Amino acid sequence: MTITIYGITTCDMVKKARVWLEGHDVAYRFHDFRAEGLDAKRLDGWAGKVGWEKLLNKASTTFRELADKDKQGLDDKKAKALMLAKPTVIKRPVLEVGDRVLVGFKADVYEAVVK
Repeated sequence: MTITIYGITTCDMVKKARVWLEGHDVAYRFHDFRAEGLDAKRLDGWAGKVGWEKLLNKASTTFRELADKDKQGLDDKKAKALMLAKPTVIKRPVLEVGDRVLVGFKADVYEAVVK
């Protein structure tokens, strides 16, 4: 089973998830949004599985710093465009485990899905 974790290297939740995976001897690939970007097809796939609302992190520094006009009237199309333009507004980490998508890090959820 292929496991890929998406995020940024400086994110504390990404760090916790990676430490958990490594501590449980789970092989994975790390994809850094900042260095490698994110394509629309993958984002569409995630949004189709978990919803754009779960992916968009309105508590992120990047989102809070947006102009009010960019935060208002968010719908599927506008939210996806925002996430592609500024991937740091995506809630992290995003973990792909086979065809499943997990957003955020909770050890008990990882334990149930990864093991």
